[in-house]
Amino acid sequence: MRPTRPRGRAATALALALLALAGCGIPPTDPGVAGGPARGIQRPGADSHTARLIFVGSSGPQAVARPVEGPVDAREAMDLLLDGPSAAERERGLFTEVPPMSGGVRVTATEGAVDVYIPMKASALPVAAVSQLVCTAANADIPGDRPPAEVDVRIFEEKRYPWQLRCGDSGNAYPTGGSDGPD
Repeated sequence: MRPTRPRGRAATALALALLALAGCGIPPTDPGVAGGPARGIQRPGADSHTARLIFVGSSGPQAVARPVEGPVDAREAMDLLLDGPSAAERERGLFTEVPPMSGGVRVTATEGAVDVYIPMKASALPVAAVSQLVCTAANADIPGDRPPAEVDVRIFEEKRYPWQLRCGDSGNAYPTGGSDGPD
């Protein structure tokens, strides 16, 4: 066996270096266009607020986090819900089952509870509409700082006893048994 010569080792190292520098035949390219600066990223130290509204999509209730100027109380959240989905939300396939309510909707909030007064029978509403009303109210900024699933929402219809409901994790409303309920 012959000893390896220093010149042979140097030639092998040079060949490997040239191969690495060749880049395996990849041609040089200019930097790609990256587009504008990132949007929607919160500036450090800045407060951000969103209103959590419930609309309906192809798979049922869908929560939407809509950017707003400050904390949104139950009245403001209900107004946003009644305005319906934005153009961008409609493009995502979201819609509302809450019908126009002539006479308006009144909303009051107390610690851990929201009262929603509607000018029609709740039983005439689609189930999805009731869930939209209840879960949007429960996700608003209300006194008591309870999680949405622990907020009691009472739907008052045409001066009758209220329906008492809560919002489940899936965005569906369910009765709590704390009311006389529908006739």
